[in-house]
Amino acid sequence: MTSTAPFRAWYRPMRARRPEEEHRPATPLELFFDLCFVVAVAQTSEGLHHDVAAGHVGHGLFSYLSVFFAIWWAWVNYTWFASAYDTDDDVYRLTVLVQIAGALILAAGVPRAFAEADFTTITYGYVVMRLAATVNWLRAAAGDPRRRTTALIFATGVAVVQAGWLARLLLPAAWLTPAFVVLVVADLLVPVVGERRGRTTWHPHHIAERYQLFTLIVLGEVVLSTSVAIQRGVDAGNEELWSLAAAGTVIVFAIWWVYFDRPDPLPPRSVGGALAWGYGHYFVFSSIAAVGAGLAVAVDRDLGAGPVSGRVAGYAVAVPVAVFLLALWGLQLRAKRGLVRGLFPAAAALVLVAPWLPTPIDVIAGLLVVLVAVTLVERHRTATRTA
Repeated sequence: MTSTAPFRAWYRPMRARRPEEEHRPATPLELFFDLCFVVAVAQTSEGLHHDVAAGHVGHGLFSYLSVFFAIWWAWVNYTWFASAYDTDDDVYRLTVLVQIAGALILAAGVPRAFAEADFTTITYGYVVMRLAATVNWLRAAAGDPRRRTTALIFATGVAVVQAGWLARLLLPAAWLTPAFVVLVVADLLVPVVGERRGRTTWHPHHIAERYQLFTLIVLGEVVLSTSVAIQRGVDAGNEELWSLAAAGTVIVFAIWWVYFDRPDPLPPRSVGGALAWGYGHYFVFSSIAAVGAGLAVAVDRDLGAGPVSGRVAGYAVAVPVAVFLLALWGLQLRAKRGLVRGLFPAAAALVLVAPWLPTPIDVIAGLLVVLVAVTLVERHRTATRTA
């Protein structure tokens, strides 16, 4: 017995964890994983900020959505896998650290992707992350005979798609965008095929907590980028930016409030529902991070540091806020009854009108305050009726 103890600490067979397991919180390794990923999120948000502030809105938006997909998809796959198979042995920790290293490589390639449309470094970082995940799926196939076919589908699918991403680097420029779309679809289809062949044992409360934690981390990046942008204005002696700082703070607070105000944020148990819930959060995460970029663009506009108009700067905030509201409505509120069901789409529509007004950021902040207030009143009214 004593001779095998060190081996068991180094490597454990990867068994499926029980979805009804109690007290399934996020682990320190998962929190470290999120913390390192926020570096890539910050780089991507900064790239969007600079492109929009320079007037390159289309290029910045395409680059942002493309890079954010790589960040988000690698995070999603690690999160759902860990929920079902986390053994926390040394081999598992090493493979996760390799995934983190891939995220840092990806982050290093973000400036070049925005400046030169060169996605080579980002592709290498993404492939490193995904191939490390393939190792874990092969371990799951070996340790969980009941779901071996599912694990092998994941491992094979991920490996084949990564070969496609590397091959894309050799294509002529005219083929890069079509190939990108095809590979994104292929990446997204791997879990669809795998989970329908046999469901993994992900834990609903654990998954909900992981998504909430990543939402907080992305919100923290927004707070940081906004604070840095405001500091530039204060250093420049522009006292008018205090109003923008207050409005930006209210917007961030309101986003936090409406996301965490739901008492039932768990993903659906059906395969299709869980996939839609998990995939839909791409729009939640990417829109929140884009709010930080938009607020930084608004600061540049007030400082006269960019060629964009006030309306474009307003839409740099309004569009991601509207996308966030619609995404949250689609994920958590569309099936609700009462006033809240139609409130979020209406608020999103009004937010998109705000850039046509003299102080759009202040108007957006005011609309979100009203949205929070109405949802609170409606929630208390509903609780009173059902009590």
